[in-house]
Amino acid sequence: MRTWGPLTAVSLGTFMLLLDVTIVVVALPDMARALDASLADLQWVIDGYALALAALLLGVGAAADVLGRRRLHVMGTALFALASLGCGLASNADVLVAARAVQGLGAAAMFATTLPLLAAAYQDRERSVALGVWGAVSGASAALGPIVGGLLTAGPGWRWIFFVNLPVSVASIWLTLRVVPESRGPAGRRVDWAGTAAFACIAGAGTYGVLRGGTEGWTSAATVAAFVVSVLALVCFVQVERRTAHPLLDLRLLRKPAFTGVLLGAIGYNAAAFGVIPYISIWLQTVLGMSAVRGSLVLLPLAATSFVVAAISGRLLHGVAPRLVIGVGLLLIGAGGLCMAVLDAGSSWNALLPGLTIAGIGTGLVAPGLAGAALAAVPPANSGMAGGAVNTFRQLGYAVGVALFGTVLTSRMADSLGHDAAHAVAGGGAPALSGTLSEHSVRAAFAAGLNGASLAAGVTGLVAGVLVLVMVRTSSGQRPGVTGSAAPGAPDRGRKAAVGAGGR
Repeated sequence: MRTWGPLTAVSLGTFMLLLDVTIVVVALPDMARALDASLADLQWVIDGYALALAALLLGVGAAADVLGRRRLHVMGTALFALASLGCGLASNADVLVAARAVQGLGAAAMFATTLPLLAAAYQDRERSVALGVWGAVSGASAALGPIVGGLLTAGPGWRWIFFVNLPVSVASIWLTLRVVPESRGPAGRRVDWAGTAAFACIAGAGTYGVLRGGTEGWTSAATVAAFVVSVLALVCFVQVERRTAHPLLDLRLLRKPAFTGVLLGAIGYNAAAFGVIPYISIWLQTVLGMSAVRGSLVLLPLAATSFVVAAISGRLLHGVAPRLVIGVGLLLIGAGGLCMAVLDAGSSWNALLPGLTIAGIGTGLVAPGLAGAALAAVPPANSGMAGGAVNTFRQLGYAVGVALFGTVLTSRMADSLGHDAAHAVAGGGAPALSGTLSEHSVRAAFAAGLNGASLAAGVTGLVAGVLVLVMVRTSSGQRPGVTGSAAPGAPDRGRKAAVGAGGR
């Protein structure tokens, strides 16, 4: 590499934005106590960010092709920093959730422009090296989020998980303006704002419906209305995408079983691997009484195993069909979820270690291969759209997983504690309820709830793995041996398309 400047600038922003997807997990109990937040509030602290990132990623990426990728990247980083400041200063849960959504908007602008900025800065072999480093940073950031969050929460306090973004953002903006060249997409491209708005409504209303269903019932007016809005938005999205000249997602690609299978695998992967983690963190701290640091270290087997397996799988499994690598990885994630569904009132943290380790192995197999499999399933001209769709559906899977598994958790707990007490305990209110509920009943109920959530996550992983093994069989754009996120070994025109259209 002749110069590491552009790669450093882009990777710094990527690490920060992906770290914030999971960094709040360990801080949830402290947030609940400081802001008097409910379980629904805590779920939205996570989902507000993930949904904004997922819903706006494709549209903002298209806007960057028109307005300038470096310009939008810098604007997104500045917005991310301001929203982080708002998160850290939040006086109540509503302000925090709103600031997290704005943070997600900034993150979408950053994430959508990372790969095309690298494409403009590097060529040929240097580009492959840069994409490989960027992929490693992307994988490590989400896995390290809970650990970094635990250290900051136990040290200066939970607000610093947001304040720490400010100096990093300043450094990223300065470095980007100094060393990253400006670039744009093909002339004449238009932004599909109508499709962007419709997709945002699909994701937001659908997730809201799942959350409301868990708190007010699946037949309540608010729940039914949310799902109706989501379905209507889906109809609008299909109509818009069929008519526009520059769609966010070419619906004809969904006729390819391999591409549809990868998208389903992406949703199932983030849901099954990470959707239960927030509730495990709450269990560790509020029920078992562990500190934020100790609670984060319990999750270390997932992060460490994932990182090691991802690092070595690219070399050892190069040439293996992506469907096998991803499919088997998803089956392992599902098996890990099932292994964690063994808790009872007397269980300690070590009961989770086998399941976390197995899930970590699966995560290390799946994460590097999803984007490469998507690129292999479509013609090179659609590579940018395919890569962006995978990133979008991954974040959507995480948001839906948190909402769905939280609903399973509280419904199982409500069987023994009652509806209100179950939501209070699941939201980190176990100490406050100690006077009205016995410690044994709280431990037993939370264990039953986590078993239900882990079981649901395990089934999700298994189903996603089977779908990938069955559907991801064809290769249109690249040879089937591609398993890396940067699609090494693919034709150069395919790699340029993947990064030139925003990596969206």
